[in-house]
Amino acid sequence: MRCITYAGETVVTTDDVAEALVILTAAVAESGRADAVTIPIVFEKNGQIGEASLVIGVGNDVLSVATEWDRPEPDFSFAATQLRHHPHFPRGDQSSGESIYDEGPDSFWDPDLDGFGRA
Repeated sequence: MRCITYAGETVVTTDDVAEALVILTAAVAESGRADAVTIPIVFEKNGQIGEASLVIGVGNDVLSVATEWDRPEPDFSFAATQLRHHPHFPRGDQSSGESIYDEGPDSFWDPDLDGFGRA
């Protein structure tokens, strides 16, 4: 289990959610953006499960620290999977050198859309 510190507050979540959150936060920040995500958490006092909503990316620091946990660890794997499916989560295939954009005749760079658009 890990403590996530964000905006002066600390919440507890599983290792896999914390890892995915930190990686996604860095990737969103690297793209120059910010995004809102929700993660499952466990309240330390009573062990109840809840949710925390965070804005991640540029200007939003997330700290993940291991914590001692003597209760059964909840299964939050679904949430870690959701974070890993976020559009900005780094994928292994990005380093292949192949273009991930459709560069057909009707594609063009649109600065207003901050990316490729369709004609």
